[in-house]
Amino acid sequence: MTSLLIIGADHLGVIRDKLTSVGFDVVLHINGRKVQMVKKEIPEKINCILVLTDYVNHNLSTVIKKRAKNQCIPIYYAKRSWCSIYNALKGCK
Repeated sequence: MTSLLIIGADHLGVIRDKLTSVGFDVVLHINGRKVQMVKKEIPEKINCILVLTDYVNHNLSTVIKKRAKNQCIPIYYAKRSWCSIYNALKGCK
């Protein structure tokens, strides 16, 4: 089972369906708009993290990067376009 945590963007739209079609079984999303989101931990059994760089709180991005490194979870960065996301996640699965 391959799971992905997405950080950033208010809504994913069809991105969630496209991720499912390329093999991600579980797709979790944190929009990161609220300041309290920085306190959220990375959920268990996450295989990789995707940060949408054009729609993210920079403080949250920094905190998630440190937590991912501590937990040995690969982290990828992309813009909120399917082409950018697809290219960034090629090595995740």
